[in-house]
Amino acid sequence: MITSLALPGVIRTSFLVLVIMGLSGAFSSLVLADSGSIQGKTDSNTNHISNSVPDNSKVHEYQLKNGMKVLVKQDKRAPVAVIQVWYRIGTSYEHDGITGLSHLLEHMMFKGTKKHASGEFEKLVSAIGARNNAFTSQDYTAYYEVLASDKLETAIEIEADRMRNLLFDPEEFKKELEVVKEERRLRTDDNPNALMREQFNAVAFLNSPYRAPVIGWMVDLEHMKVEDAHDWYKKWYTPNNATLVIVGDVDPEQIHAWAEKYFGVYQSHPLPDVKVRTEVEQKGIRHITMKLPAKLPGLRMGFKVPGMISAKKGEVEKWEPYALEVLAYILDGGDSARFAKNLVRGREIAASAGAGYYSYGRLPNLFVITGVPAKDVSTADLQKALLNEVDILKNELVSEAELKRVKAQVVANEVFERDSIEHVATLLGSLESVGLGHQYMDDYVPGVLAVTAEQIREVAKKYLLEDHLTVAELIPQSLKTTAKTEKKPSTTKSIKK
Repeated sequence: MITSLALPGVIRTSFLVLVIMGLSGAFSSLVLADSGSIQGKTDSNTNHISNSVPDNSKVHEYQLKNGMKVLVKQDKRAPVAVIQVWYRIGTSYEHDGITGLSHLLEHMMFKGTKKHASGEFEKLVSAIGARNNAFTSQDYTAYYEVLASDKLETAIEIEADRMRNLLFDPEEFKKELEVVKEERRLRTDDNPNALMREQFNAVAFLNSPYRAPVIGWMVDLEHMKVEDAHDWYKKWYTPNNATLVIVGDVDPEQIHAWAEKYFGVYQSHPLPDVKVRTEVEQKGIRHITMKLPAKLPGLRMGFKVPGMISAKKGEVEKWEPYALEVLAYILDGGDSARFAKNLVRGREIAASAGAGYYSYGRLPNLFVITGVPAKDVSTADLQKALLNEVDILKNELVSEAELKRVKAQVVANEVFERDSIEHVATLLGSLESVGLGHQYMDDYVPGVLAVTAEQIREVAKKYLLEDHLTVAELIPQSLKTTAKTEKKPSTTKSIKK
C-alpha cells in the first residue's frame, strides 16, 4: 500500500491515524490498486513517464506584518474550501517530563475563549455546515474546517479567536486530561502492535526527540497541570509560529484581506530557543523483545536514514532521499512489489510484510520494515528473509522494467491524491511547518523520476546497515497467562549494541 507525499504519524482529536509523512509502504492510510495494473502518464513521442502532475493554479503566498504566513491555492471545481491553521509545535519540541503536552493542548483548543464559551465552538461550526477536527504530530499541530466557500470568513474568525484568546478552566483541563489518558489506554496500551511500535522508537532513538510518543508517556500525563498547558500555549501559539493554508473555490486577495483583518491584529512574540538534539551515532544492532497478549507475532525493523531536510541542509546528496523513497516502493509497492511477490506469495514465509521511508520531517528518521510471519514460521526466519531482500538490492541493480513500474506508480499516486483539496492543503501546511517549504510539493515527482538503478543500490549499501538497525519482536502471550502474572502487559527488553 502506497502513498507518496503522505502525512506523519498524527493523533487527531477523535481518533488515531497512522499516516506517516513521506511513507512509501505498508503503514499508509490509503490503499492503492495492484501496482502491476497501474499505468503512468506517458509522452507518446518518447514513451517516458511525464515528470509533472496536473495542476490548476499556483500557490499564492503572503506574509503578514506579525510574521504569519498565508498560503492560498485556488480550485474552482466545486464551491467548497478547506482552511487549516498550522502551528510549528509538536512532540519533537517537548522535553522529558512533558511528553504529550502538545496533543493535550490540541484538546483544550476546542474549549472556550474570551469571546466564545465552552461548547460554542462546535455550535458555530455546525451552524455553517462545516466539518472540523485537528491533529498533532511530532513536528506540528494543525486545525481545520472543510466547508462551503461562502462561509469561509466565519471559520477564519473562529480560528483567529482561539489563536490568542483561549481560556484554561481547571475543571475543563481535568476532563480533557482524562480523555487523553483514556485515548492512550485504548490506542496504545491495549494495542500490542502500537505498544511495540512506541517502545521500538524509544530504543531506536537515544537523543532524537522522535523517541517520544505523540500522545505522551502515561507517567508524564499523570503529572500534567493546567499551568503547563497554558504556558505552552503562550509560548507557541503566536502568529509568527503559524501558517494559514486555504485551498478551494476562493479569491486569494480576499483571503489575504480576511487574514489581515482577523489574524493581523495580533502581535508577534519571541519564540523559545529550540535546542539541537542530534541523534547519537548508532554503533551496533539493537534488539527489543516484547511479551504481550496478542494473537500473532510481529516484527519491526528500522534503519537510521537521512530525510529530505538533510538534503536541503546539504548534509547528503539531493537525490539520496528520493532513491530511498523508490527503494521502499520496490520492496512494498503493491502486489507486484518484492515483499508480496517473493515472501508472501512466493515462499509463503510472511503473512504480511511492508516497508516505509519516513522522509518528510524536520529531523532525520527511519527506514522501517515490518512483517508478520506465516503459520509455523519463526520471526527469526522472517527477519532473515526480509533482510535478504535488502541485501539483494545492495548487490544487484533493479531492472529497467521494475523501475518504470515504480515511477509510473508515483505519478498515479500523485494524480489521485491531488484531486483532494484537503490533501493539497495538508501537503502545503506540513512542508512549510517542517522547514522544507511548500515548493517541495512540486519537486517530489521529478525527484523520484530522476532516480537511477545505480543510485538505489548506492543508498541501500550506504544506509541499510546492520550497525544502524533496531529490531523489535512481538512474542504473543495468552490473555489467561498474562492475567495470572500481572494486571498490565509485561515487557522485557534486551538491547544489543
